[in-house]
Amino acid sequence: MTIEELVVKARTDRASDIHLIYGLPPKYRRNGQLENMTEEPISGEDCCLYARELAGPAYEEYDRTGELDAAQTFAGIRCRIHIFRQQGMPSVALRLLSDNIPRLDTLGLPPAAIPLTSLHKGIVLVTGETGSGKSTTLAAMMDHINHTRKSHIVTLEDPVEYIYKPDLCAINQREVGKDTMSFASGLRASLREDPNVILIGEMRDKETIETAITAAETGHLVFGTLHTGSAPDSIDRIVQVFPEGMQTQVRLQLSMCLQAVLTQQLIPGKDGGRVLACEMMVVTDAIRNLIRSGNTPQIANAVATSAALGGQTMDQALVKLVRAGRITRDSALHYAHETDYVKKNS
Repeated sequence: MTIEELVVKARTDRASDIHLIYGLPPKYRRNGQLENMTEEPISGEDCCLYARELAGPAYEEYDRTGELDAAQTFAGIRCRIHIFRQQGMPSVALRLLSDNIPRLDTLGLPPAAIPLTSLHKGIVLVTGETGSGKSTTLAAMMDHINHTRKSHIVTLEDPVEYIYKPDLCAINQREVGKDTMSFASGLRASLREDPNVILIGEMRDKETIETAITAAETGHLVFGTLHTGSAPDSIDRIVQVFPEGMQTQVRLQLSMCLQAVLTQQLIPGKDGGRVLACEMMVVTDAIRNLIRSGNTPQIANAVATSAALGGQTMDQALVKLVRAGRITRDSALHYAHETDYVKKNS
């Protein structure tokens, strides 16, 4: 099958990812599980042809480094592509992106997430493991800003996934490796580009995080992602990137500029598909004090008692989904942080 045929079949069958691996049939991920797309194993020749087609002029870079990130559109379906070498043969992972950016109010986020797009400064983090819907949430937030505010949005992505159609906003989408050398250098440059909103595809290193904090302190609204499983973990991850002598200062800065942390999981739905479960930490004065003092273990309790401000823990989100009949109790227990809480309340 051609790449285009594979992508069309995956979209028709409501799959999220395609995996092309030498010696195995093409596989796709449906409802979180890998399944065969055909029974015919992929030959070494086909692997090389797929890699050459997907890499295009950048094939030499893949050949030199052993991996390559890209994005392309097939049959009107935009895909994020990662090509990598394993046991001397190319392998491919494709992530199918939505044809259209979904509306923010259709994702199943806590209601308090929508007002975050009206903020004028600070940092908003969207966290979770790979494949938890972070990119989709951020795209929906950027698109909501695009249709509701007259602002300048600068994005730094690796690669560019969703393509925005400017409405009220001026939008510059910069791809790491093509339009800028790195997240850190692109972010530094963005401060000279008169942005109102900055989207950082991934806050990977000390320099990027340091510049993001500076951007937030100087009056910009910064959205970023981390691969962490909770709000307290996110704070610890940021602080621990810095040497010990800087950590107290970073905690102080973060306590002043962090606005919210959303942590996502996609849970198998009771009736098929997957359902978003989202923890949301709205940064209150009490939480700012906990960040400053380094008492991150106490943050989970503060989030659990912040329902009046729109906050909720992951376990509270799971309980709500069970009560609403969206997911099973067994699924909630599997994805819970504190299983006893979910057992008692679901």
